[in-house]
Amino acid sequence: MMRALAFALLLAGCASLPEEGPAPDMAIQTRALSSQALFGAPQPQPTQVPNAQIVQDILELGFQLESGRKIEQLSRFEGPVTLRLTGSPPPLAATETDRLLARLRREAGLDIRRQTGPANITVEFVPRATMRRTVPEASCFVVPSITSWTEFRAALRGPGLDWAETVERDRVLVVAPADATVQEMRDCLHEEIGQALGPLNDLYRIAGTVWNDDNFQTTLTGYDMLVLRVWNDPALQSGMAKAEVARRLPAILARLNPRGQTGAASAPSPTGRDWVQAIENALSSPRPAASYRSAARALGLAVEAGWADARLAFSLFLVARFAPPARGAEAFEALLQASRLYGSLPDGAKAQAYVDLHIAAQALGAKQYSTVLALTARAMTAARRAENGALLSSLMLLRAQALAAQGNTSEAARLRRDATPFALYGFGSDKAATARRDEIALLAAP
Repeated sequence: MMRALAFALLLAGCASLPEEGPAPDMAIQTRALSSQALFGAPQPQPTQVPNAQIVQDILELGFQLESGRKIEQLSRFEGPVTLRLTGSPPPLAATETDRLLARLRREAGLDIRRQTGPANITVEFVPRATMRRTVPEASCFVVPSITSWTEFRAALRGPGLDWAETVERDRVLVVAPADATVQEMRDCLHEEIGQALGPLNDLYRIAGTVWNDDNFQTTLTGYDMLVLRVWNDPALQSGMAKAEVARRLPAILARLNPRGQTGAASAPSPTGRDWVQAIENALSSPRPAASYRSAARALGLAVEAGWADARLAFSLFLVARFAPPARGAEAFEALLQASRLYGSLPDGAKAQAYVDLHIAAQALGAKQYSTVLALTARAMTAARRAENGALLSSLMLLRAQALAAQGNTSEAARLRRDATPFALYGFGSDKAATARRDEIALLAAP
């Protein structure tokens, strides 16, 4: 069980592909399939969050930056929105962008299209090393009032780029890595274009959204599309104060989402900076022992605050992820608690799938093959709906190992073959995909 946990926690890279490690093989990326070819038609699920809670969420997402700074007025594009791709777009960038824009038109009701000339939203693809020299912590980001990487670098030497001072959005720059896997590139497009069109904040307490820094959900969800539809509804307009937006939101949501009229909002529960700092320390420390201490502090703060939402679940997950071998039993119990909690939350299936990946890895190491099959069946459904190739291929490989151990070698071989294009899409190279396959195979070693 201890060795199984150690290998299971190597799989944490699925939640957010590691910054270091094998770089995507851009020649191989030309063989990768698009999201449409791999997953078929998008399968967004209608949000289960009640409208009363969404009102509270939008006000918190829309009138505060991640830094905590207040935004005094609603800002958005008014009228049709155009978008262009510049820089060095990786393979399938145009295909993935067009698929996203089609979803935005269909699900969020936005009038948005791609063109080749100057546009409202410019997506510039820049080499990752170039990005890191200027913005070391960001894998992709969005900034207002400029249209190029060159402008952005020049603006850093001036008074700054201030979302809080933006009243009506006219020009926005999205910066994304040119040397990314298809999945990472796609994820950047979803989150940053979503923020260019809607709220700017991220909230750890909401499970089923790209606007959460846990990185579990990386494609726009049914919840996100509803928020974007509300944000751009004709009943609102740029420059409105928070109080006026709050007054209008209930009627807008009643009209757009009548199924959400039942249910109440949870009591407001601000996320303290001390908890956020503990989470950031856990994720950024180069020393596992320090990461574990920070994760344990975050968990203690979540329990003390009385939270029973995604913040508590994520704290439990990180405690398990960074636990030393001597605390293996506690780590496994933390995973079980996190899975149950995510499973009880509205729109929590994708986050639960990540946790179930780790539990299934434990079960495989303990030769509990029926448990592996049950967990992977549930999690694979969520991973496929979320179009996450890295997660889905890892789950398929775990399932294949369990089937092979039960003697079903033909089905196991089929699953391994079927996992290959999803692994290439998610991990970006044959080397990285093979490394993931070998990690999982070791879990079942005698």
